[in-house]
Amino acid sequence: MRLNERTLWTRTARYLRHLAAFCPSTGQPNGRFHGGRINRSSWEIWAKAAMVLMAMVVVPLSAAAENAPSLNLYGLTGLIDMPSAESQPDGMIQLSTSHFGPVSRNTLTFQITPRLSGSFRYLGVRDWVKNVAAGSKIAGIDDFNTYFDRSFDLRFQLFGEGKYRPALAIGLQDFVGTGLFAGEYLVATKHLGPALKVTAGLGWGRLGTYGAIGSPLGARPPVAIGNGGNFNFGQWFRGPAAPFAGVEWAINDRWTVKAEYSSDAYGEEAGPKRRTFRRKSPLNFGLEYQASERVRIGAYAMYGSEFGVNLSFALNPKRALTPYRETAGMPIKVRPSPLLEPAAWSTAWADEPANANRLTDALRQALAAYGLGVYAVRLDATLAELRLTDHKYDSRPNAIGRAARAMAATLPPSVETLRVIPMVHGMATTAVTLKRADLERLEPLPDAAEGMLALTTIEDAAKYPSPAPVAGAFPKLSWAVGPYFRPSYFDPKSPVRLETGLRATAIYQILPGFELAGSIRYPLAGNLDAARPPSNSVLPHVRTDFPLYDQKAKPGIEFLTATKFFRPGENLYARVTLGYLEPMFAGVSGEVLWKSPKSPFSFGVELNYVKQRDFNMLFGLQNYAVLTGHASIYADLGKGYTAQVDVGRYLAGDVGVTVGLDREFGNGWKIGAFATKTNVSAARFGEGSFDKGIRVTVPLTWLTGLPSQSKYSTTLRPTTRDGGARLELRDRLYEKIKSDDIASYALQWGRFWR
Repeated sequence: MRLNERTLWTRTARYLRHLAAFCPSTGQPNGRFHGGRINRSSWEIWAKAAMVLMAMVVVPLSAAAENAPSLNLYGLTGLIDMPSAESQPDGMIQLSTSHFGPVSRNTLTFQITPRLSGSFRYLGVRDWVKNVAAGSKIAGIDDFNTYFDRSFDLRFQLFGEGKYRPALAIGLQDFVGTGLFAGEYLVATKHLGPALKVTAGLGWGRLGTYGAIGSPLGARPPVAIGNGGNFNFGQWFRGPAAPFAGVEWAINDRWTVKAEYSSDAYGEEAGPKRRTFRRKSPLNFGLEYQASERVRIGAYAMYGSEFGVNLSFALNPKRALTPYRETAGMPIKVRPSPLLEPAAWSTAWADEPANANRLTDALRQALAAYGLGVYAVRLDATLAELRLTDHKYDSRPNAIGRAARAMAATLPPSVETLRVIPMVHGMATTAVTLKRADLERLEPLPDAAEGMLALTTIEDAAKYPSPAPVAGAFPKLSWAVGPYFRPSYFDPKSPVRLETGLRATAIYQILPGFELAGSIRYPLAGNLDAARPPSNSVLPHVRTDFPLYDQKAKPGIEFLTATKFFRPGENLYARVTLGYLEPMFAGVSGEVLWKSPKSPFSFGVELNYVKQRDFNMLFGLQNYAVLTGHASIYADLGKGYTAQVDVGRYLAGDVGVTVGLDREFGNGWKIGAFATKTNVSAARFGEGSFDKGIRVTVPLTWLTGLPSQSKYSTTLRPTTRDGGARLELRDRLYEKIKSDDIASYALQWGRFWR
């Protein structure tokens, strides 16, 4: 029997709930501990991830699958080895793995904007030095029989396809690497009918090595093979240019035939120096099958001598794998007419303190049904202010909407103004003020979300005096025990390593904004502790000694800290942390952040004095100490795009700047890239020349359809070096409160009524 998508995920979610039930309770709604990142749903994250592959191969096709162009063996929109000029749907994330002859490529591609895409690739070529004479080997390039290379690509569609005009795109391949696989191209694609399209282009670099027609833009400077990480601007679109072309015919909505003429001579792999395979022809032929909306499989005859395969997975963060299945909130309780029931609108209740206690208890019960908590309440005859604790919902407007429903259901009719203030680590963030009459009037309307946002006031909560926390709020202990998985990538001897074990985490909130926190992990299986060559870094080994921590920390204390969060003034947030801050460093960290809920810009300053921890990750410290810190600018660019610039001193004592750009979707998905350049030269930095990488965050709700603040985050760095390294702090302020501003609320306000 073939399962449809909804049935599959319904059964999967039921399985996950049973699995999560085996995890210890944390004493918080939905198993969430206050301020923490690890809870019983960590079981769900990994179990659900294992189910994703099953879903990908059973989901039927949809219009989205039919409209998404196919990928080539480089993981780019294209033919077989050559690119095309089409773009993927906006926001699409694609993972592909391809193999032919000795060449294997694994690529992550993201459609950053409707026209701009970026890719990160991990490539391997077997038999790299099998036929190379000992005297002609290059250090760093010819150290292993299988050569591994990391590369980044960018491509921009200059314009889309018109009635008579082809789509046109320009691209940079491996534009910041060793230069061995670098190339540039200009390519056009045109449909000649619904099922037939042709592509033609001109390539430089690798893509200009077969059938060149000259060097129209001048000679190409020689490749300076070294540590990689160089942009090599002078080489772009220089040197011999060669044409390439291809055709693609969709037999039906599943089967596609491709043929192409390739302009890549594979001089490194198939040339006389290495001879990893024989390139007999420039022609490639392929047959591809769209197995499901997310999975595409291809088989190819390559270069007259090799057989190739390609497997690609497509994920669109805008479309959840599982429909949101949280129980709908209660309808807004409409108050009686003051003309018909004037007694119900009496304000006499506000004169009796016992009534405030009674109403607070009723509100607490109503919020508990939603998995929300009460931090503090202030009531008068016409206004109610709720300081809300939310450890369940990944969308703040979702939590605020439910809090408003609970307030409307429990408070006397005379209370017209409702103010909800989310609390984060004891800090009041934004004050969201609504009129109860607006709730009653707008709820049944089709444009209720837009109307409610227009009538809602969102401002900094620091202007409002803080009432005393409700009884029993402090002290409070939360804890969790669950599995952990630590991957490591790009080791030339073992490109993928993994460690799994158990992690125990606890947070003890002593007073508002003051908490003790700790985490200990115990590895049970994996190969992260396998012997690896010692670091060859000439900088202080602030990160490159990580294999020693993997080998000796059994068990290891990940962090053990005392932290005070507070609000020094309006639009200001502050944090002071003392203890074992992260696996490799201990010390003291302080931070101040200016962030207005109405401004797209935020500014922060962080200062840390730290010492390096012993390799066993217990209580001992090494001799290395450093004063490090940064000044940061955060900019909300609109439509989910955010930029961050950090300037300061890094752990190895180097000084420089980090620039990051991220795109966050309304459901919590986030993907971005960063690069760091300091006063350390490329030669002293070592392999990679400077620090850079891609970071991805996947919300659990996107996978399960159930509300959760749990997320899985990972950072892909081509290589780990000591230059440009920052502390891995858990509680940086911007990440904690960035979702509590007008722009973030507007992005997710459609979930206010959910």
